[in-house]
Amino acid sequence: MKMVQATVFLLACLVVCSSLLDPTMAAGSSFCGSKCSARCSKAGLKDRCIKYCRICCDKCKCVPSGTYGNKHECPCYRDLKNSKGKPKCP
Repeated sequence: MKMVQATVFLLACLVVCSSLLDPTMAAGSSFCGSKCSARCSKAGLKDRCIKYCRICCDKCKCVPSGTYGNKHECPCYRDLKNSKGKPKCP
């Protein structure tokens, strides 16, 4: 009986832990993760920069080179706007 309780407890822990993981950290987005880390390496608000960069990368499948500018390399990334009409992507 104790073995069943331990198994149920471990399964419950796995479910809770997996629901807390950020879906953008999945292996499929390693391209975006590495590109956005490089893009946002000098940003003042690094977490925010990486968040929006990953959103843009997931939609556009590209990230401009360097830490600033070069948006001509990826027109989709360049042209995404937020609700206020300003550039969404860092």
